[in-house]
Amino acid sequence: MQPSSSPSRSNLAGWLYVSPLVLVLVPFFVAPILVVLAASVFATDGFGGLTPGFTLASYIEVLHSALTLKLYLATIKFTVLTWIFTLIIGFFVAYFLVFHVRNQLLAIGLFLLCTVPFWTSNIIRMISWIPLLGKEGLINQVLLAMGVIRQPLEVLLFSDLAVVIAYVHQLTIFMIVPIFNSMARIDKKLIEAAIDAGASRFDIMRLIVVPMSKSGIALGTIFVVSIVMGDFFVVKVMSGGGSASVVSAFYEDVGVLQYPTAAASAVLLTLVLVAVVSLILRTVDVRQEITR
Repeated sequence: MQPSSSPSRSNLAGWLYVSPLVLVLVPFFVAPILVVLAASVFATDGFGGLTPGFTLASYIEVLHSALTLKLYLATIKFTVLTWIFTLIIGFFVAYFLVFHVRNQLLAIGLFLLCTVPFWTSNIIRMISWIPLLGKEGLINQVLLAMGVIRQPLEVLLFSDLAVVIAYVHQLTIFMIVPIFNSMARIDKKLIEAAIDAGASRFDIMRLIVVPMSKSGIALGTIFVVSIVMGDFFVVKVMSGGGSASVVSAFYEDVGVLQYPTAAASAVLLTLVLVAVVSLILRTVDVRQEITR
């Protein structure tokens, strides 16, 4: 009897272990996804009413719209530019904290200092750029005073440049944290051995630091890409309404009660994000890298 009861107890213990996660995921993730999926295949009366049934009309409308391609290209542009700049800044900030700050307590203190701007809301952080980037802002005043420009640059604020600057400001911390965690696990004796063997700093960076930090780069990339592609507020505010993203489109659809079209756009964007994250996880085995 003992051998037959052990597997059932083991299964019960396994379900008990995952039950807290299930209790969180089902109401806050699975249920909303199912509701959106159902709404995307329902018909609408045009006034917010949904008719249960099955139709792909909303998907056809979204996929045949020229605006969809334009919005996806704009979203990809913001995502790629934000990813490049957050990766460069995040990587070198983490590198400096791990390999150039010898005092571990000081390194942790500087690391926590990086999080200070995030103690305020996104809105305040966005507004903080207006005195700097505006037509009468600090940057234009300095450039005018130095004679670099003859009239204020209008491209600095309410433009695509301002959107990317705001995203980089808000999301660099999501790149710093995982890369810092990956670099902190690199054995310093390995670096010293490479230096003793005559390796240059570039070789150490190329052959040791970057490969052993790829799990952090992958996690940071997932955070940055998913946040930028799922956001519309920064684009709306910092572009002054001159640009839009994919999320902006189905936010507008919700505003005019076109729920099936908005749901179809949300499902398609989710599929795109799942494909991107799957590609990243296929390239880097994050679980193996973390448990290494």
